[in-house]
Amino acid sequence: MVASIALPRLMRVGAGASRLLPEVLGQLGLSRPFVVTDPYLAGSGRTDTLLERLTRAGAKATIFSETVPDPTVASVEAALAALKAGEFDCVVGFGGGSPMDTAKAVAVLARHGGHMRDYKAPRQQDEPGLPIVAIPTTAGTGSEATRFTIVTDEASDEKMLCIGLAYLPVAALVDYELTLTKPKRLTADTGIDALTHAIEAYVSRKANMFSDGLALQAMGLIAPNLRRVWTDPGDRAAREAMMLGATQAGIAFSNASVALVHGMSRPISGPSTCTVVMEGTMCAPNSALPKPVTARSCGTRRPRARASTRMPWASMSELHITACSPGCRSISSPSARRPRSNVLGAGTTAVGTSRPQAARKPSRRCMARWSLPVAMPMRS
Repeated sequence: MVASIALPRLMRVGAGASRLLPEVLGQLGLSRPFVVTDPYLAGSGRTDTLLERLTRAGAKATIFSETVPDPTVASVEAALAALKAGEFDCVVGFGGGSPMDTAKAVAVLARHGGHMRDYKAPRQQDEPGLPIVAIPTTAGTGSEATRFTIVTDEASDEKMLCIGLAYLPVAALVDYELTLTKPKRLTADTGIDALTHAIEAYVSRKANMFSDGLALQAMGLIAPNLRRVWTDPGDRAAREAMMLGATQAGIAFSNASVALVHGMSRPISGPSTCTVVMEGTMCAPNSALPKPVTARSCGTRRPRARASTRMPWASMSELHITACSPGCRSISSPSARRPRSNVLGAGTTAVGTSRPQAARKPSRRCMARWSLPVAMPMRS
């Protein structure tokens, strides 16, 4: 089977990468960016710094900061109206998943017109809109490297998934220094979200060798560092690992798919619910409790994941992933099978196992069965 792989054309990864925005725009032949961000970043002064840097480089930029968590049709239309009031040749998404998703939607609507509902799946929008440059400020969504955006239709409370190469940024500037001031709760929520992206990409029926490598490497970066960065938000090495892991997880699921966990999060986190449920929280039910959390969706009985009596985050690298049937993978104890030689980064050991020669007959509704411990407090 031939895997279809899509990546941003340019990526800058590391401390200070966001400061290279004028240079990257110049490489792409762009000079009039429409910057989409959120009220917090606008109020913190970071957007002003970005704007000053662009102005010094001769770019004519405008800031739109009225995005909302979980972008809605109304918020996208407001951003689109602001874009149409000027002359812009690209859209920059600066922030977490919501500003980046808003930027993606606006970039497509600005060139192709219509309404957001016209673009929801199963439609695939590959014809490009305005070029998109993404600068993530949270290590979570991976939206800086994915070909998806999600917009909520307030009229029907439907979270509309929009798919296609048009939503894939042409450039991503991945700067972990932008995450050094993240609150603990946001660090935990986005970190769990990123870890779940990696796991779901690996157990996806659409997984391939390319996505597997990135998913495994993302798990190896995120799992040992999530507790570290929550305990010490200023831990630069852990922040760097989390940011890179989140981007790798985004690339992995963009080139495979997510699965049931993210599917379940949509109907309970829309605007009609009493509270907004962050996707990272949904990805770790009862995560405030110091006990393991199990999600089961596989009809084939398999052993639960175990590493001694409990598998702490620091020992996640001991976790082995095997196949119980074609198209279905489950996570099991490391003691049962011989590990293969996947090295997932500094400080971690090999992860994974070779798949069994005689695979079981797949269950029609089989997706994956896995168990993960979440023993980390989730208080702000």
